[in-house]
Amino acid sequence: MEKNFNAKEVEKKWSEYWLENKTFKSTIDESRPSYTVLIPPPNVTGVLHFGHVLNNSLQDFFIRKARKQGFNVNWVPGIDHAAIATEAKVVSYLREKGIKKSDLTREQFLDYCWEWKEKYGGIIIDQLKTIGAGCDWDRVTFTLDDHYYKAVIRVFVDLYKKGYIYKGKRIINWDCEAKTALSNEEVIYKEGGEQGQLFHLRYKYADGSGYLTVATTRPETIFADMAVAVNPDDERYISLLGKEVLIPLINKPIKIIADSYVDREFGTGCLKVTPAHDINDYEIGLRHNLEVIDILNDDGTVNELCGYPEFIGKDRFKVRKEIKAKLEEADCLEKIEDIVNKVGRSERTNSVVEPKLSLQWYVDMKNISKKAYEVVMSDEVQFFPAYHKNTFNHWMTNIRDWCISRQLWWGHRIPAWYDADGNYYVGETIVDAYEQYESYLKANNRPSSGGIEGGQLKQDEDVLDTWASSWLWPLEVFNGFEHYNKETGKIDFEKSKELSYYIPSKVIVTGPDIMFLWITRMVIANYEYTDRKPFEKVFFTGTVRDKLGRKMSKSLGNSPDLYEMIDKYSMDGIRYGMMSISPAGNDIIFEEKNLEIGRNFSNKIWNAFRLIKGWEVIEGKNEENTAVFDWFEALLQKNVNSFLENVDQLRISEALKDLYSFVWDDLCSWYLEMIKPDFEKPIDSFTYAKTISYFETVVSLLNPIMPFITEEIWGYIKDRDQSDLCSEHQLPQNAKFNDAIIQKQKLFAELIIKTREVRANLKLKNRETIGLGIDAELLNEIEPFIAKVKKLVWAENIDTNTEVHTTNTVIVNGKKVVILSDKKIDDADALKKIKEDIEYTKGFIKSIESKLNNEKFSANAPKKVLEMERKKLSDGQEKLKQLEKMLAHNP
Repeated sequence: MEKNFNAKEVEKKWSEYWLENKTFKSTIDESRPSYTVLIPPPNVTGVLHFGHVLNNSLQDFFIRKARKQGFNVNWVPGIDHAAIATEAKVVSYLREKGIKKSDLTREQFLDYCWEWKEKYGGIIIDQLKTIGAGCDWDRVTFTLDDHYYKAVIRVFVDLYKKGYIYKGKRIINWDCEAKTALSNEEVIYKEGGEQGQLFHLRYKYADGSGYLTVATTRPETIFADMAVAVNPDDERYISLLGKEVLIPLINKPIKIIADSYVDREFGTGCLKVTPAHDINDYEIGLRHNLEVIDILNDDGTVNELCGYPEFIGKDRFKVRKEIKAKLEEADCLEKIEDIVNKVGRSERTNSVVEPKLSLQWYVDMKNISKKAYEVVMSDEVQFFPAYHKNTFNHWMTNIRDWCISRQLWWGHRIPAWYDADGNYYVGETIVDAYEQYESYLKANNRPSSGGIEGGQLKQDEDVLDTWASSWLWPLEVFNGFEHYNKETGKIDFEKSKELSYYIPSKVIVTGPDIMFLWITRMVIANYEYTDRKPFEKVFFTGTVRDKLGRKMSKSLGNSPDLYEMIDKYSMDGIRYGMMSISPAGNDIIFEEKNLEIGRNFSNKIWNAFRLIKGWEVIEGKNEENTAVFDWFEALLQKNVNSFLENVDQLRISEALKDLYSFVWDDLCSWYLEMIKPDFEKPIDSFTYAKTISYFETVVSLLNPIMPFITEEIWGYIKDRDQSDLCSEHQLPQNAKFNDAIIQKQKLFAELIIKTREVRANLKLKNRETIGLGIDAELLNEIEPFIAKVKKLVWAENIDTNTEVHTTNTVIVNGKKVVILSDKKIDDADALKKIKEDIEYTKGFIKSIESKLNNEKFSANAPKKVLEMERKKLSDGQEKLKQLEKMLAHNP
């Protein structure tokens, strides 16, 4: 073995081995249960960052653990075509070549998209392979694959026929840079808001009797005002209802109306109602039958409907700056107030989102999502942590229809064809559309169109929202819609063998930010087409943030370079470091020290194993180690049980921290110190074999967390065939263990630690012996470890005489222990320490008594917790008794 663990070399070696040997390839095996994990398909534009590392490390952990439990594991990889993000990348790519999208035909632009995808897309998949992700790489699915395209179109047509998809004109979120609609979930808001201004404008009364002050953050939209609204309970304005005011600059008269939506406390309590440019204003407009005038072009410039020639063609934000002077000239600007405002931005382009009245395609979410709501709220699909159900419940009970059309070219083109009169025909192919068109013509006594050759139908220019394809992910990665039955409207599970075998997946790992964009919609789609859940559990990770609490992002420059971190801390170190600090749902504050802990853990394991392998071995059996084996085997089983239970409940960080403590403290410190031979002495073969066996079990347990170092050590433990992998070795199972011996060793360890503290205070060197007087009851408890007590504290003799008057005294579990030596601790210092211990113990007892006397705590605490608190109280009282005795003997 190398003296130092060469992580870089080992990671490269095993990543290549797993890939070349297709270690994680999965095929149907009815003799074993499946364990499926579906990768949240990263964008084709993506590259690995620490959010991906956390997400994929967790998925890899689940897969590797399940594999070691006998499951037929299948981690399915893939990439999402990411319509908006990819189109933005390609437009930028073309701009560098001096090419405008507007100069290209759709077909030419898509050729460039595919060219870009082949050259730059999917980098993240190669990166995942490099870091050893245990996916079945023969199953990589792209959401624009032919079979996936057919599935998406089939679902659109099916849902349209069922009445779940419709076309309508409604207010949507509009990305002026990408020139496309966005869903509410694709609009993001900066934490803490953004700096803005509140303009207090004077809307003069049409009769010339004065003016009404109206506050707005968007003075550039006054040209689309249709009314000024006040709260019907606001006594300041009741007398003004029905009166007309003039829109500043254009002097168009509009009425003052009453609507309960208006917040009396915001601004002046008067709201300019602009139905075309605010969703809430639009709702007010519907209630009051207001006209809708859209004064913005798709690119965010002001159009001719504004009625103010000077602003036509200018960007809305430029108009906002210029309108200030115009308003002042017209005596319509009272004041400007600096405020912090909530501004929605496009998740993909970061441009400010505009509410826009637009004709789009929608999914009727209220009716299609009923089953999904039931299964999540009843825990048929479980959320971890469970409190996310509250967010889910709120969203689902206030659900709005899903705008699924996007004004892009890259993506799944909407399967609707239009005739010259604006009628549309929805079908899976153009042939289907023409069949419907011909039927329409015939029914209306009109001549035939001439079919496809006639070219009278034109396909919808829009594509589907990316999430309208990824919601089919659990179904279509297994080609489920190849067996879609049009008569039943369901996938035929009898024919879809892989879907039947691999779905539902066991767990899906994701962030809470896409709970509705993706998770909820997958549940909806699966029940619509299979009457089955897509997954059993949803593990929501937290957001990775920097020390200032900011979400890590390229724009802020606060995300470290992943590959620099791998070189510095190793992949195993990063995996452990990230997973151990990420309890489900909680945000993670990224600090390098956590990765350092992971790297140091790797080195500790490597060095401990090197120590064992470096011992000289002779035949024999050291009987003094029998109790050590009994203790360690019990403790190992206890930790196996705890590990399996924590992971089953998705308490991953707890599982990892407990395992870390067990390996670092109990194995590498206590166990090895208790059994290691004296300096330059050999170890007996029985103890060596036991130790190697324990280490093999521990390495196997650690393998799903730290696969590289454990696989490497596995090959050194004993001679093996190359195919005998640690990742194939079965994990130990849940079993009973001897807790009594564990408790005895805890007392032994406490005795050793406290005795060593006294030895250090006495400045005793190794091999300078002492005597021990141990309380008879305590001595009986630790009797199996007496030989180890003598060895580890250099105790020449041990008896039960604790009545010796000395300050060299400690309390172990409330029992007195006397350390006998020719050297003495300074009496004054010793007495001071005893008095400090007495005061501390009194405070401890008081806090426990206060807790137990609390009726609410006593009534609600679990029985085990109450027993534990009572035991603490009893131990504390016994300790105080012994300390006060010591003080009495040493006044």
